[in-house]
Amino acid sequence: MSVKAARSERAAETREAIMAAAERLFAEHGVAAVSNRQISEAAGQGNNTAVGYHFGAKAELVRAIVRKHAESTERLRQRMLDEIGDSDDVRDWVGCLVRPSSEHLAVLGTPSWYARFAAQVMTDPVLRVIIEDEALTREPMRQTLDGLGRCLPELPAHVRAERAEMMRHLIVHTHAERERALAVGTTPLQPSWEHTATALTDALVGLLLAPVSPRDNPKETPR
Repeated sequence: MSVKAARSERAAETREAIMAAAERLFAEHGVAAVSNRQISEAAGQGNNTAVGYHFGAKAELVRAIVRKHAESTERLRQRMLDEIGDSDDVRDWVGCLVRPSSEHLAVLGTPSWYARFAAQVMTDPVLRVIIEDEALTREPMRQTLDGLGRCLPELPAHVRAERAEMMRHLIVHTHAERERALAVGTTPLQPSWEHTATALTDALVGLLLAPVSPRDNPKETPR
């Protein structure tokens, strides 16, 4: 191995160590509460400027972590999309929304931190945009959202947007709570990630297909 290749390999290993340490610390304490110095120390780096050297701003470190997990999750989503084809069943599309994340978290093993990391990031109005950029705009996710939308033509646009936000909260925080329970050794509500995905899918299908009250449905509002 050349000197250049060896240096590049060490840099890649350092980046991975920093991302792993940051993911854990952000999950446990929140993004704002963790300094670059703490991340460097947790990653075993003697140089406290290692985070800045390899990633620049903290936001770019968050982006790198999200991107790493999104790539794996979207491969799983694409596989599911190939399986359901042009389904007109709401449940199939909700499954494509939920199950890739659950499967990815199952593969990570225990303990893992990404679900709680994502929950922390989603509470930050600036960093939340990173998750939306890296995860919600990828082609498999876009296909999933488009397919789901085609199954809900009667749902008013503003109600669909409101329920989409509710769905996002349910997915993120249900995953984070299961991950937390596994990490601390308490009994999760569901016996497996597969069961968690099924329970989430049941709940979200119900949420999407719930009737719309007259005040939210212009077609039913008395004149």
